[in-house]
Amino acid sequence: MKTSIIVQNLKCGGCANTITSKITALDNITDVTVDTGTSTVSFYALSASDALVAKEKLKSIGYPSIEEDNNTFTKAKSIVSCATGKITS
Repeated sequence: MKTSIIVQNLKCGGCANTITSKITALDNITDVTVDTGTSTVSFYALSASDALVAKEKLKSIGYPSIEEDNNTFTKAKSIVSCATGKITS
């Protein structure tokens, strides 16, 4: 099933690289795309529960969905994720 999640803190290609690598590594998730212009992460999930796992993974690396809390700690995690994505690209 095709899933799209609008996330917070998505700023650049470094963020997109980290998101793509972390979400692609999850079981039952394929065809991950990240649109930095709209802050949208899209992918195919085998089931709704797999999509929820991906959503939680996004939150854990600093990119919560727009309906979730975006506190200082989450923003700091996104900065680290972004820097990691820039280094590994």
